[in-house]
Amino acid sequence: MSDAAAWDRRYEGEGFTFGAEPNLHLQALASRIRPGMRALALGDGEGRNGVWLARQGLAVTSLDWSPVGVAKARALAALQGVALDARVADLTNWDWPEAGFDLVAWIYVHLPPADRDLVAAAAVRALAPGGLLALECFSPAQEGRRSGGPKEVALLWTRAIAEAAFAELEVLELFEGAVLLDEGPKHQGLAEIVRGLFRKRVP
Repeated sequence: MSDAAAWDRRYEGEGFTFGAEPNLHLQALASRIRPGMRALALGDGEGRNGVWLARQGLAVTSLDWSPVGVAKARALAALQGVALDARVADLTNWDWPEAGFDLVAWIYVHLPPADRDLVAAAAVRALAPGGLLALECFSPAQEGRRSGGPKEVALLWTRAIAEAAFAELEVLELFEGAVLLDEGPKHQGLAEIVRGLFRKRVP
């Protein structure tokens, strides 16, 4: 299991571990987002997803537990001339706002099952009615591939885990299978993932 210090070491140095461009699944949501929406990028690392959302005119909060990653996210935002509220935070004890976001980006955030359940419940509460949650994570079929992901099976996602974690949300898309990754040096090649898009129901 990794920790914040391990991610600090991964993010040290020049360049971006997962590239400076956004995740393709997130980028595909361009037609669903509009300026002024409030977005939360979880485990945003060096800021590639949060900065892209900010470039679309969203008010973005970017969270990561690595101070080195957060510093690089702030630098990337400054370089691209956008505002980014990048914070060092542990998702399991962050003060989640109620109905505070119109979009939550859960991109390659892999947590132990108990923590995953806690954070998923908090993310659902943090979504405003009609808000979207975009998910992309590695599945157990990723084992043995060199295109990224944790080695601990318990940290991986399945379609059933996603359905259970976000049972309160409406499923707009949910896919488990192979995709081709091209996201910096750490996410390269054929990968087995779970990819989803969920929406909070309007009362």
